[in-house]
Amino acid sequence: MTKLLALLQSAGHRDFRDARGPMGFTQRQAGGRFTRAEADEYIERLENPELDESKPAGEEDWKRAAREQLLVHMPAETMAVELRRRGWMVIEPLAV
Repeated sequence: MTKLLALLQSAGHRDFRDARGPMGFTQRQAGGRFTRAEADEYIERLENPELDESKPAGEEDWKRAAREQLLVHMPAETMAVELRRRGWMVIEPLAV
């Protein structure tokens, strides 16, 4: 864990919480709690940034995860109303 923190600090972050957005840490990880596998993965990413293909271009992990979680829990009717309001056409599923 100290190796991960040292690598984060050398990358310009104060602590785990400061690196949460840029690194895509969960709330648990921002508190400094990692599984061994997670810590190893982040250490590898920080030691070999040229091999890091996990970040999508132009979007941070935490933003994408928050949006996906919101959509998963949104009722289909609410989503359909919002899509229609924005000018999209929504096709209702066939009754079986």
